[in-house]
Amino acid sequence: MKKVTSELFDQMVDEGEGHDKVLTSATKTVTIDLPTWMIAELDREARRLNVARKALINVWIADRLRANKPAKNSQDAV
Repeated sequence: MKKVTSELFDQMVDEGEGHDKVLTSATKTVTIDLPTWMIAELDREARRLNVARKALINVWIADRLRANKPAKNSQDAV
């Protein structure tokens, strides 16, 4: 596993991704094919943030999944 910078780790914890979950979550490998332009953009953003591409993808996917998760106290519209 590639290292996550302290700034990114702090951001992950601040956004609700508890340090215990960040450090101890079970993992599985997923392989995806992406267009070269997308890889280039990911690499550019990862360099800008000084993080590994894999760390950037992990954080972005986690952010998206959390954003789509319904609030614990919300009720579905009927």
